[in-house]
Amino acid sequence: MTPRIDTRFTRLLGVDVPIVQAPMGWIARSNLASAVSNAGALGIIETSSGELEVIRDEISRMKELTDRPFGVNIAQLFVRDPSIVDFVVEQGVRFVTTSAGDPRQYTSTLKSAGLTVFHVVPTLAAALKAVDAGVDGLVVEGGEGGGFKNPRDVATMVLVPLVASRVDLPIVAAGGICDGVSMAAALALGADAVQMGTRMVSAAESPVHDNWKQAIVAGAETDTVFLNRFSRPGLRAIRTERTERLERQEHVALTEMSRAMDLYFGGDMEAAIALTGQVMGRIDAVETVAEIVEKTVRVYEETVARLSSTI
Repeated sequence: MTPRIDTRFTRLLGVDVPIVQAPMGWIARSNLASAVSNAGALGIIETSSGELEVIRDEISRMKELTDRPFGVNIAQLFVRDPSIVDFVVEQGVRFVTTSAGDPRQYTSTLKSAGLTVFHVVPTLAAALKAVDAGVDGLVVEGGEGGGFKNPRDVATMVLVPLVASRVDLPIVAAGGICDGVSMAAALALGADAVQMGTRMVSAAESPVHDNWKQAIVAGAETDTVFLNRFSRPGLRAIRTERTERLERQEHVALTEMSRAMDLYFGGDMEAAIALTGQVMGRIDAVETVAEIVEKTVRVYEETVARLSSTI
């Protein structure tokens, strides 16, 4: 089947459109990921929650909810047991993204088992290291995106063309992407696909509390903060009283996420850190995944046609 948008990524992964859903902890589970895959994009199941027994069930549910391709992320900062590789292989997963760690740790083993492996990188140096490790592709993540970040953040507009100029592998651009215009820009910069995180957090199928979704919809492009600017890991999150206080601290410990469930599913926006990207300023409605993907593709195609006719 010919992809609707033909790139190296869509051909390699067998999807219709070059959109990937970010692997957000506790959020990137089967309900959201299957909706993404069923819409012709690529859903991803997370492991950063560390709840591997639950994740096993979520992968099984994926096989019930969709017959389309999907993947799993191995977040090395949070999942340190080497048996995670056996776990993923045993679930019959064919595509993996690895992140928050050394790409040499799991790449060769995963590839030996027949999986396709992309590694998440925040810098050119990290990209070159991942290429040397033998990955099949890269998720190139700009600092405007939500979640865990390199403290020395680089914007997607700078990072993607830089990496593309030095690396001949499929690239997924991440950070600041929520629609067809930003997808067209990313592909013009040298990417083969885009990853959406904040946009998918706000989707109707996202399991997070509506308070978080409405904070994204109501927020401006300036309504995020960068935590741990001079420490690790860096974090980009929604601006709240809690995160404004933490923004001024030299080091923010991950224990600040100890009440994450009260935030994620209870709706208490001050209970923990709501990891969210600057692109929240461009999101103005809660929509279904199908609507997000359809609109993104339509506007992408309109944008490319307009540029082709005017330039």
